[in-house]
Amino acid sequence: MNSAYTSIGRYEQALVEAQSALQVDPSDVINYTNLASTYLNLNRFNDVKAVLEQAQARHLENQAMIWDFYAMAFLRGDSEEMARQLTAAMGKPGMEDQMLGMQSDTEAYFGRMAKAREFTRLARASALRAGSQEAAALWQLDGALHETELGDPQRARQQALEALASGSSKNAQIMAALVLARSGDGKRARSLADDLSQQYPSDTLVNDSWLPAIRAAIALDEKDSGAALEALQPAAPYELGSPLPGIPFLYPVYLRGLAFLQAGEGKRAAAEFQKVLDHRGIGLNFPTAALAHLQLGRGRAMIGDKDGAREAYRDFLTLWKNADADNPVLRLAKAEYEKLK
Repeated sequence: MNSAYTSIGRYEQALVEAQSALQVDPSDVINYTNLASTYLNLNRFNDVKAVLEQAQARHLENQAMIWDFYAMAFLRGDSEEMARQLTAAMGKPGMEDQMLGMQSDTEAYFGRMAKAREFTRLARASALRAGSQEAAALWQLDGALHETELGDPQRARQQALEALASGSSKNAQIMAALVLARSGDGKRARSLADDLSQQYPSDTLVNDSWLPAIRAAIALDEKDSGAALEALQPAAPYELGSPLPGIPFLYPVYLRGLAFLQAGEGKRAAAEFQKVLDHRGIGLNFPTAALAHLQLGRGRAMIGDKDGAREAYRDFLTLWKNADADNPVLRLAKAEYEKLK
């Protein structure tokens, strides 16, 4: 039940289940990782640390905890510990590709797309060595989402279509549709969305979380902010959830913010991007969590809050201080910030 509650964003209920499971069996490391992850989703970072330390004290530390240690190190800004955890995952099938993918997200979060692409390549290769064509496709799609959000829609579309050719699971279809929608191929995205709706008519998360996000992204590309906002309405009860492993969270919130920006409603847009920033334990290291600072600045600028806008732009540019210099998102952000001075 813990994973079910987590998938729809009911983290308080997930916490009760995780605490109960640990009380029943304190010798199972998975119960510690489930509880730690739930505390992470709730932004209760001291509790995450305490749970991981309890597992270590019982000598239960194993590869299942690597992700949690890495996530906490990321939130602390501890790059050395992140590197240690990444190294610890090497040679462990199933964990190695997950952590290489996690590092790709981190590099993209900081605007270092050249490095992100290399880690995506390594994650895919690791998954293939472990015999998982499907995982390899998902890592390629994760990288494609980086591309479309950070300014290279053509590369994103190409990677999405390549990944679909090698993996056509529900998760791969969802991610590919989202990539295609965000990168300007609404026709293919709509076709995939319709297929998903027909294949999984009773799947709540498909129909009330991911299909709304995909359809909203298509509407945004078509400059129809009203349709985007309407499409996202069914996702509202689940928008803080963690519906699929290995793909970005808070997308409905982020897309709603973009729709409000497109509609010229800066105040409402800023509230959505602030929501992303307020849930660091959910958004973690996916690049949209960094881009939310930039979008927050745009929302504030739209309503004439120049001081607040400058602060948000500075936060973003600080995160991207070592970003690839030729990144189009970075160039535009710098130009916009200069106009605010």
